[in-house]
Amino acid sequence: MPSQEPAGAREPRTTDVDARYSSEGVAATPWSQAREALAAARLSWISTVRPDGRPHVTPLSALLQGDALYFSTGPDERKARNLEANPEVVLTTGTNIWDKGLDVVVEGTAVRVTDDARLRELAAAWEEKYGGFFHYEVRDGCFQHESGQAYVFAVTPRTAFGFGKGEPFSQTRYRFA
Repeated sequence: MPSQEPAGAREPRTTDVDARYSSEGVAATPWSQAREALAAARLSWISTVRPDGRPHVTPLSALLQGDALYFSTGPDERKARNLEANPEVVLTTGTNIWDKGLDVVVEGTAVRVTDDARLRELAAAWEEKYGGFFHYEVRDGCFQHESGQAYVFAVTPRTAFGFGKGEPFSQTRYRFA
């Protein structure tokens, strides 16, 4: 699926290959390739931290638009409750094959999106990417669907990693301003 991001989206301040975890002489994976993987991903994983410090990981749909990844969650779900206490998250996508593909890890702060106009844009983009199962109405700063309401969050990458799998193997770190 082609990316829906605008041209000129934010580039990392630095891009580095970690030679300890990369094949000899490998070049950094371009951020544009990592963005393509994020945009095309049909499934991502989110890691949050419970108030008692234990980790919580769960699969979800995610949407890349502009400089941010977006996800949604019901207000009573564990990840939403975790975000109330600690908005720091890790979003991950890739394949479950050790020697093929590109895995991407994004670290950042989850910020709730409540503007109804922006939420309508995101709802349309979600349905375009994932189909009618992800049809949302927008009301009162939330996505609305048959099973209730969902909060929407944006995560702008602070640091990201690209793990190139297969010869050559690579670990690229992207740091943003």
